[in-house]
Amino acid sequence: MALLDRFGRVHDYLRVSVTDRCDLRCAYCMPEEGIDWRDSTELLTFEEIERVVSIFVQQGVRKVRLTGGEPLIRPELPTLVAMLRKLPGLETIAITTNATHLARDASSLKRAGLDKITVSLDTLHPARFAAITHRDRFAEVWRGIEAAIAEGFLPLKLNVVLMARVNDDEVLDFVRLSCERPIIVRFIEFMPFKENGWSTTKLISYRDLLQQISREFTLQPVESSSRSDVAKEYTVNGGLGRIGFITSMTEDFCSTCNRMRLTADGAIKSCLHDGAEFSIRDLMRSGATQVEIENVIRRSLAGKQERHAGIDELYQIENRTMIQIGG
Repeated sequence: MALLDRFGRVHDYLRVSVTDRCDLRCAYCMPEEGIDWRDSTELLTFEEIERVVSIFVQQGVRKVRLTGGEPLIRPELPTLVAMLRKLPGLETIAITTNATHLARDASSLKRAGLDKITVSLDTLHPARFAAITHRDRFAEVWRGIEAAIAEGFLPLKLNVVLMARVNDDEVLDFVRLSCERPIIVRFIEFMPFKENGWSTTKLISYRDLLQQISREFTLQPVESSSRSDVAKEYTVNGGLGRIGFITSMTEDFCSTCNRMRLTADGAIKSCLHDGAEFSIRDLMRSGATQVEIENVIRRSLAGKQERHAGIDELYQIENRTMIQIGG
């Protein structure tokens, strides 16, 4: 019953957005003018999320990542983690967060059964953080990072979206952080989404970045534990952590893609960069059977392309904004 697409790729990873809301305003994720938030009644309930995830797990999904928006804005999120933790066959539950509420929730997430945490942080300077996010909350984020490490979420992953002339002067500072702390710093190539100000002039390629870092540090490639890993990882000077590169634009990893997505309002997407989606929320609320929901999942997967469009085409595709899809 594996979730196979027409190119033979096995899908065992589901990313679940629990809200489209966020307490930060990063321009690469949210249009400058904002978006119309979904009403709470439009979002899947915890019970509906549990049901959909259970069906996915029965079809072979082994890892679930909770995203947003900012997932920790969703009240009582540890409750959802505990509900999912009880699903037989689900091996890993992770979360991607901006960490503004992580100091508050790290302990309860650990008790609920969360396995892994990824924090999105694009600068180590408080003033620049305020400029990028339009919120002065760097201290809260750093407290959240410290709390997650203290709770044993090791290694902690730190996602850094690099943008030329915005934060590219901090590359070596992030690399040093990976040496000093049990943190995997992952540099992400800036990706185009609806109204996010993307241009090729802001894109910093993995190859250029690798060359820059190699002039200052000794890098040793880390053998991937799974062919579906999206990051190319390296140890740095024998430090505590590692660095990684997510090369979505210059060296895509579509051929080994193993992920599907569930949006906060109940749409299934088989590709982040494809506007196609299939809604199951209303189907569930009208009393759909498990078989009917499975059919929608497989129909979505049947339409998945061999790879996403090229850089010049992606910006033109009609798609949701990043925050509406889920990070």
